[in-house]
Amino acid sequence: MRLGIRPILLYVATTTIALTFSTVPLAAQEPETRADSLEQILRILIARIDSLQSVLDSLVSQGRDTTEVVDELAALRAAARAKVPEAADTVPDKFVIQSRNLNDFNPEISVTGDVRLTANRPGPQVNNVDLREFEFGFQAALDPYSVAKVFFSLGEDAFGLEEAYVYWTGLPGGIRLDLGRFRQQAGELNRWHLHSLPQSEYPLVIREYFGPDGLSGNGLSFYSTLPFQSPGGGVHELWAQPTVGKNPVLFDNGNRMSILGHLNNFWQLSRSTYFQLGATGLYGQNPDTNLVTTVLGANLRFTWRPPERSLYKSFTIRGEGFAIKKKYGGVGDTKFGWYVESSYQISRRLHFSGRLDYVEPLETLNGHNWQTVVNSTFWQSDWVFIRAEWQHLSVPSLSMGRATSDLFVLQVVWSLGPHKHESY
Repeated sequence: MRLGIRPILLYVATTTIALTFSTVPLAAQEPETRADSLEQILRILIARIDSLQSVLDSLVSQGRDTTEVVDELAALRAAARAKVPEAADTVPDKFVIQSRNLNDFNPEISVTGDVRLTANRPGPQVNNVDLREFEFGFQAALDPYSVAKVFFSLGEDAFGLEEAYVYWTGLPGGIRLDLGRFRQQAGELNRWHLHSLPQSEYPLVIREYFGPDGLSGNGLSFYSTLPFQSPGGGVHELWAQPTVGKNPVLFDNGNRMSILGHLNNFWQLSRSTYFQLGATGLYGQNPDTNLVTTVLGANLRFTWRPPERSLYKSFTIRGEGFAIKKKYGGVGDTKFGWYVESSYQISRRLHFSGRLDYVEPLETLNGHNWQTVVNSTFWQSDWVFIRAEWQHLSVPSLSMGRATSDLFVLQVVWSLGPHKHESY
């Protein structure tokens, strides 16, 4: 049996309005205002009743039973549960890749180009276009526990392996373990790739004591943060790197094990500034030449980078110093070298930097070399930067004086792929 909803709701609405207004004292009711209010409320209720009546008529014409309330959401949930198989009680005993995209099996590939135009004083002007390096990088997460990185370097005269290692994180004690060939944690800038430096070349002390390409080693690297903080909230990091001592400058192309240790201490001074202080020790020997080499170093860094303007403003000053002793048959002198470098970012794209170098060469008994470097770097985008640089070098001369030279550099570095200008 179908009952019209309009008469019923109209009766309920009229009765409700009458009871509501019957509770108001007659003295407080103005006849005209009360009549207008009743008429407006009745029009609104009649419109809603007509809408409900049309919905009811539509349901009846479709053969729907309007006397029962059907919980459609509960029915949909029940149907979904019926189609889901019961969860397996066992956990898989191996890692399974769920993705169906074959690109997930490919490593991330990056290529970085480093080209320089140079002019020198005194001349002559020769070989002024330097296709210095094209770096090919391959990186991939092998599974949830390990990551692999491989970097090849191609120059005009050579092609070689720069780094190739796999590392594991989350080991007991919070240790990270690297295995393979890697740039070693000797100070700070040695770890950086050449194209990512704040100047176009490594400081004199790194090139003189570790070689023109810095210090790399084949072996193991252990890294961990120490489980305590110093006063002021300092955080401390420790590296231990046993590698084969093959470096031609430090170990005369030896084949015995060397050990490097580096301690880095970090303090967050404010939201915008932090300070780092580190120490490095390196020891190795080459029995074939009766050589024992010891290196001690210290490094510091202060950085200001306001969080609200981190893309536009920053300032960094850093310095490193090294003392090296190479003893042949127990005899040898200690040499010293250091640098101080600062970089200032004045806008999102424009950076200025300067560096002062000092080093005592290993192959001379007396004297030292020093160098000043200033440059301006324009970041065209995250993938391209252009740098103008001036280098002034002073070295001892045979006449007991000083010989000076200047090098003017226009450097262009570009990168394609997901990894750009890694500075570690």
